[in-house]
Amino acid sequence: MGDILLRNVRICLPDKLVTGYIGMRNGEIVEIGEDEPSVQYGQEVDGENRYALPGFIDGHIHGAAGADTMDATQESLHKMAAWLPNEGTTTFLATTITQETEAIETALEQVRLFTNQAGEAELIGVHLEGPFVNPVKAGAQPIAHIRQPDTELFQKWQKLSGNKIKVVTLAPECDEDYQLTKLLASEQITASAGHTDSSFEQIKDAADQGITQLTHLCNQMNGIHHRDVGAVGAGFLLPMLMSELIADGIHVAPEMLRLIYQNVGPDRLILITDSLRGKGLEDGTYDLGGQAVTVKDGKALLPDGTLAGSMLQMKDAVRNMATFADVSIADIAKMTAENPAKQYGIYDRKGSLAIGKDADIVLLDDQLTLQATYCKGHLAYQKEEESC
Repeated sequence: MGDILLRNVRICLPDKLVTGYIGMRNGEIVEIGEDEPSVQYGQEVDGENRYALPGFIDGHIHGAAGADTMDATQESLHKMAAWLPNEGTTTFLATTITQETEAIETALEQVRLFTNQAGEAELIGVHLEGPFVNPVKAGAQPIAHIRQPDTELFQKWQKLSGNKIKVVTLAPECDEDYQLTKLLASEQITASAGHTDSSFEQIKDAADQGITQLTHLCNQMNGIHHRDVGAVGAGFLLPMLMSELIADGIHVAPEMLRLIYQNVGPDRLILITDSLRGKGLEDGTYDLGGQAVTVKDGKALLPDGTLAGSMLQMKDAVRNMATFADVSIADIAKMTAENPAKQYGIYDRKGSLAIGKDADIVLLDDQLTLQATYCKGHLAYQKEEESC
């Protein structure tokens, strides 16, 4: 494991920003201070003019670098895990899509069997997006395979995954007597309302039964209307709800990103990418759940023009929020690391810079450009120096 000292770096702690050092050893943070380290390290890195933040956590990502969760292979999962440090992501949830039962089950089994290699983003589990969604708000979820929420089927899938399902996107209005929602809540699994036709009152009722999150806020849900503020309004008004947000300026307009930040606030937002296998590759046509998705100029569309995931990288989501909403460095750390770590039950070892936690660290410059990514103390990405 890495035996590295980051010196002279601006450290974004949960409650303050300090200039000092971070010591990494055996995959963990062993020291944080403002004076001098107590022990020697094998390597020292000068972090002058750099911010150190906890590694980004992407809780909603289908694919990248030509790979997709639904490929259901170890090779594809490793491709994703190896690529993600390039955008500052050190932890992720492999995200499924609505498909036939056998395809989902094979994908879940592959996640159960997966073991990370050094320098990869850590795969901590699964975000089950569908098939328990509303056909009226299907978006890119294949309608032919949508089904009613089913507690028995979910329990089977959770067993197949090795208890790796951490988030379930479902339409709560389709969940009879909130049976699945209540089960998820009882097992500390995030129940996320998404691809939903719910009204504000329906989301409010569902939140009382265990819904704690909205999937990609604004997308495939009812927006704010002056007679029913819908699911989006629920995200604004209900303090128990966290909200995922795709900050690419395409899924949500820049002005709306600013409005969301100012009204929902950084304590209840989780930046995600919802990215597809085409991320990191050239424009072209790629597969998503058996559907052809055309990527052009950063926009991914189904043949009928429906938005189908993104090409967004987390490092760009950060810069977009800074540009569109004027967010602070502390708020970036909340939305990319602290909030998702708490939401997915891993804050004991990830989501903030603290002694004893995993040495998952990103270094950003004053323009918030990613300079380096450390995954459990391994240098997994370093920005190349620009030649004159």
